[in-house]
Amino acid sequence: MAIKVKIQVNEQRVLGCLIEKEVTTPDQYPLSLNALTNACNQKSNRDPVMSLSEADVQDTLHQLKEKRLISLESGFGSRVVKYRHRFCNTEFGELTLSAQELAIICVMFLRGPQTPGELRTRTNRLCEFSDVSVVDSVLNTLVGRNDGPFVTILDREPGKREARYAHLFDDLNASENLQPQEPRSTALPPSNTDNERIDYLELRVDDLESKLADILERLS
Repeated sequence: MAIKVKIQVNEQRVLGCLIEKEVTTPDQYPLSLNALTNACNQKSNRDPVMSLSEADVQDTLHQLKEKRLISLESGFGSRVVKYRHRFCNTEFGELTLSAQELAIICVMFLRGPQTPGELRTRTNRLCEFSDVSVVDSVLNTLVGRNDGPFVTILDREPGKREARYAHLFDDLNASENLQPQEPRSTALPPSNTDNERIDYLELRVDDLESKLADILERLS
């Protein structure tokens, strides 16, 4: 079964932010237009960093509403409209994802293709993976789901130790023609190379930036 919904780049950023904030800052969810714009333009946990105006985000929300991927809410006596995603796990749609599957898709919406090691670190605010082998298992499920596939393996880049995975919600034609493929093992034996130490430090910095962003959001 091919993915029915094609999600453009700005739509991925908006949906990714709504999914992320629903989990990480539930007391501030659903999001106002201003809060959502700030989330889209965060400098941490985003790749690429964007500079969307409120008008850009409003246009994107209109597109997502037409696709039935968001809903609008307003509190009693409040004129501020807030936005909630309907991407999955709702009574209005057919798509159902586990917390781990949704975390992986969310991070891919926000940061593009990822290796299993990157996904394990960058989803730590959204769910828990005990080790990379669990990430591999969930990715295998997303690759082989009967109602998908939702994820595919990219060719390994020259000089890279791990293959990256990408979601298939942004390429409708490719997902229609893609056959579920046998996932490759990305686990490698530990080593003490400089590249491995650099990769580890980069992931630790991402982790610390994520935690700092959460603290700043709660203080604002």
